Amino acid sequence: METTVPTEPICALVWTGAQNFEFVALAEPELHDGESLIRLNAATICGSDLHTISGRRSQPCPSVLGHEGAGVVVETKNPDLEIGQRVTFSVTAPCLECDRCQQGRTAKCRSVLKTGHEAFNSQWPLSGTYATHILLRKNQPVAVLSDAIANTTASVASCAGATVMAAVEAGGDLRGQRVLIVGLGMLGLIACDVAIQRGASAVYASDPNPERRQWASALGGVHAFDPAEEAVDSGSIDIAFDFSGVNAGVNTAISSLDIGGRAVLAGSVATSAAINVNPETLVRNWQTITGVHNYEPRHLQEAVDFLAHSGIDWNAVISAPIALEEVPATVEELINGDKDKDCKRYLRTAVVLSDGAAIDKDLLRH
Repeated sequence: METTVPTEPICALVWTGAQNFEFVALAEPELHDGESLIRLNAATICGSDLHTISGRRSQPCPSVLGHEGAGVVVETKNPDLEIGQRVTFSVTAPCLECDRCQQGRTAKCRSVLKTGHEAFNSQWPLSGTYATHILLRKNQPVAVLSDAIANTTASVASCAGATVMAAVEAGGDLRGQRVLIVGLGMLGLIACDVAIQRGASAVYASDPNPERRQWASALGGVHAFDPAEEAVDSGSIDIAFDFSGVNAGVNTAISSLDIGGRAVLAGSVATSAAINVNPETLVRNWQTITGVHNYEPRHLQEAVDFLAHSGIDWNAVISAPIALEEVPATVEELINGDKDKDCKRYLRTAVVLSDGAAIDKDLLRH
């Protein structure tokens, strides 16, 4: 690849298939109207990236993975941004012109582009957060960060946090409601915090992992239980959220609903088997089942505002930071390593991003 010397050294960790990565040096991109160049301060490794690398999800390859991140504006042609602002950004870059965008479903834009999901040889090669910089597209939602939120927490807001806000909106007003949360990964833990702070009368959380249950219980007001040892009664829940993405969890969420109950499914983002749903039960009990995938711009801002004052112990659930050069080895360990490996304890692995000048030149392909 031909390259010129950029104003700031730019390099990307390009996924080339299976568990293989390659560092590539890049020229500084020419910005078009509405676009911005962000020097990334931090990223977090999301489980969906591991699904892609391990083959559970398909996406273009080679590509720059990573869709959770935060950084500083170094160049912009977006009139709403200024150089030097610290920001996080949406997973999606919509057109804002198609019928779905006009209906307020920008996450399902007919020509949507997605952070960390685009081919490296496409119109958006610098699309992921496993890089020193990311180019933000025209119309891609951006949230300016206050000093109240750390870079790694803001990274989480840009995917998990905003998705939870979309799921909670779909579930409805939580005040005085009995809430069940199935799956205590990052989304489920954030959902517990939201349910407590928004006035749910009771919050139940199901997960087989004892440490994750402990993190949820530490928020106060959450009854966290092992589904192998305890079950919620049928008809005991007003609003149920499934973030586990496994059929047993989905069935638990649906079967728990009381009259008028709502089940929001947000965890089933990889291929899964069909489940059986009794339509008579839904009809007679006025129950609703809905799905949520990605989110709208308002949810990103809501997540940033909420997580700036969250009750979650981020030092407990996010790993100590690793360097960009350590991502390939860490990913391999997360996928292949023993389940008791320390890196697998955390809900996210933090990546602190340095500029390209700090990366070993022997690693770079030009």
